[in-house]
Amino acid sequence: MISATQDTGSASALISSLNAKRNAASNTESSVATTEDRFLKLLVTQMKNQDPLNPMDNAQVTSQMAQLSTVSGIDKLNATLQALSDSMSMGQSLSATSMIGHGVLISGSTITLQDGKAIGGIELTQPADSVKVLIQDAAGNTVSTLQMGPQKAGVTPLAWDGQTDAGSPAVNGTYKFSVEAMLAGNKIDANALTFGMVNAVTPGTNGATLDVGSAGSVALSAVKQII
Repeated sequence: MISATQDTGSASALISSLNAKRNAASNTESSVATTEDRFLKLLVTQMKNQDPLNPMDNAQVTSQMAQLSTVSGIDKLNATLQALSDSMSMGQSLSATSMIGHGVLISGSTITLQDGKAIGGIELTQPADSVKVLIQDAAGNTVSTLQMGPQKAGVTPLAWDGQTDAGSPAVNGTYKFSVEAMLAGNKIDANALTFGMVNAVTPGTNGATLDVGSAGSVALSAVKQII
């Protein structure tokens, strides 16, 4: 005699088998329907666009539809990249606001003296055995020479106490300065850097722009060092 438990188990197995067959048949029908839909779309598109006197073959229609799909995909990708770029630019601008009130070094050859204090900077592409800074007045006369000795490659701030080579204090104002660097007896590239205070940050499509007082507006990427 077969127990009720065995009967129940056999029934469950039979139901599971039937469900599996039904799902398989359903998936097959769905796949066939999808294929038929695609075929019909291709056929209708071909009929709408082909010249009755010079019909295109299926390969041409399929190729053109693939090209249209590619162009559409590129447009969507460009839109996504633009949205990402806008988001990054805004994030950069918000981050740059933390620089307001801080001093920065940017490319430039002027240094401003105020009450015996002036700040500037130098940028070297490689280490130097000796570095000399020449500070000149508006007439082009050298008023002070700063010997900075050996320096490493990179950005280095400099300070001028306003003393001239003659030993007297220079008057307040803006001076020009240049940098001379030597390595093994040969002159190497050296750039002068101007100091300025960040007063404001302006967002833009090409990134944030900083208002650096008398130095004008500069791109965030132009900042060599934050002091």
